[in-house]
Amino acid sequence: MQHGHAHGHDHHHGHGGHSHAPASFDKAFAIGVGLNLAYVIGEAFYGVVGHSLALFADAGHNLGDVVGLAGAWVATWLSQKQPGGHYTYGLRRSSILAALGNAVLLLMVTGSIAWEAVLRLITPGAPGGAVITVVAAIGILVNGATALLFMSGRKGDLNIRGAFTHMVADAAVSAGTVAAGAVILLTGWNRVDPAMSLVISVVIVAGSWALLRDSVKLSLDAVPDGIERAAVEDFLRGLPGVVAIHDVHIWGLSTTDVALTAHLVCPEEADGQSLLAHIAEEMREHFGIGHATIQLETPAVAEGCCLRPDHVV
Repeated sequence: MQHGHAHGHDHHHGHGGHSHAPASFDKAFAIGVGLNLAYVIGEAFYGVVGHSLALFADAGHNLGDVVGLAGAWVATWLSQKQPGGHYTYGLRRSSILAALGNAVLLLMVTGSIAWEAVLRLITPGAPGGAVITVVAAIGILVNGATALLFMSGRKGDLNIRGAFTHMVADAAVSAGTVAAGAVILLTGWNRVDPAMSLVISVVIVAGSWALLRDSVKLSLDAVPDGIERAAVEDFLRGLPGVVAIHDVHIWGLSTTDVALTAHLVCPEEADGQSLLAHIAEEMREHFGIGHATIQLETPAVAEGCCLRPDHVV
């Protein structure tokens, strides 16, 4: 049996948006956490003073975003630690756990917001329209500015995408809250405040669901978005000298790094070393897979390979 390993570690993958968040995002995280934390404190204060559930609900949501941003920031730092000890892949998967935790946290916060909104619809308070309008207008600026910080990296990292999506959603929600405040000022209809907080809840669930789905998929070692498994397998089958392939696996080591393992069946005379080097380069350049491990087998060895049947993992 011949064993070969095609390793490629690249920090700027060209396919499917799988690339490391550059160091400049440390600054984006710092500014985003600072801005949003200050806004959460102000929003919660004026939510209490102005008797506004919409403001208080949005403060709870923004607090979830602060925790999510901080978690994503820590995960980005942990992902850069070198492998060692029991962690032979390093701590890259912490970025997936951070995205999963962020999605779960947002959905939990949303549940409590929606419940309180229903109670307020039944027994409305007396929210201050002017306070709601001014504070929410500031929120549009804060969330819009934070979203811009993450705009460039949203296609390359699930955490960055989560941060960008939430900030854009927050800016839209703040715009809706401004509208609610204006309606209260003009009509005095107080139930528009809890009604808007229910709309906020729907927006949060819609934005968080995609994050939850994608982070669960990565946690279960699914093929990352942007990589076509069939295209990778067709490429491997079409390599010169390769007569068959089996035991192909593609998964995310983190929210930015992708790994592949495969068994390739080649005749004895095949040039294994040049083939491995070619595979590593092609996986990196065309599929964004930076960690490829390939095992070469002769047809005779492949016949006895216990991992050859499709149902065997």
